[in-house]
Amino acid sequence: MKLATLRTAGGGTTAALATGPDTYVALPATDVGALLAQPDWQAIVRGTEATEDTITDADLAPLLPQAGKVICCGLNYGDHIQEMGRELPEYPTLFAKYADTLVGASDTVEVHGSGSVDWEAELGVVVGAELFRADEDQAREAIAGYTVANDVSMRDWQSRTLQWFQGKAFDGTTPVGPVMLTADEADGDFEVRGYVNGELVQHGNTSTLVFGPAKLLSYISQFTTLRPGDLVLTGTPGGVGMGMTPPRFLSDGDVLTTEIDGIGRLENLFRIYAPVVADA
Repeated sequence: MKLATLRTAGGGTTAALATGPDTYVALPATDVGALLAQPDWQAIVRGTEATEDTITDADLAPLLPQAGKVICCGLNYGDHIQEMGRELPEYPTLFAKYADTLVGASDTVEVHGSGSVDWEAELGVVVGAELFRADEDQAREAIAGYTVANDVSMRDWQSRTLQWFQGKAFDGTTPVGPVMLTADEADGDFEVRGYVNGELVQHGNTSTLVFGPAKLLSYISQFTTLRPGDLVLTGTPGGVGMGMTPPRFLSDGDVLTTEIDGIGRLENLFRIYAPVVADA
């Protein structure tokens, strides 16, 4: 099954079950994260049937608008590690975002103050049960499902210090959605693709991840508790703009498309308001 978070006419959000390519049925929760916090969420979803109340003109919100934790792994695909001139890591390189960074699958992304906006197509893992000091089997069982994300990065800010945080946590710059594919329907590894204005710039398979979803969740749970509705981004394959020669970044008016077979696609227009540089 596929779950989404929709914006409502009243300005709030509601969790929904996707019953077709563009049809949804509202579920009794304010968003997917709130739904997952209910111990019987799977039974609730299975008991929901398409009715005359089916929503066909849906406005997709970020999948997890109130995510308590958004934890990301950098340098997790072998080809991306190589293009960045790094060695294969012994431990995951982790950083955090806030829920404020998340936007919906077709939202316009506005970036203020950066002239080096880069793309990072990623598989997102949604936590469905509390995890603390979990082993990999326990972590695997706690995965509620998978989603599509793009860890849009402001490279000029990221490179200001050795810490990446400030280049990763701009408000409203991380598209997530359009749906969560529940783990019971996931079949093997995922093909991850990223496009800029229709041009394929990234393509990778999650089978080449250094740290797979269960290993990542287990590792993270050794130092912080993961809870239902938390989101873990698993890293990006090769093809990011900073790794190109010369480096290439998004421009105002570009459309960034991120897709994963079997889950869905994000398509986001970018409005970029770069710093004004005074004439010399």
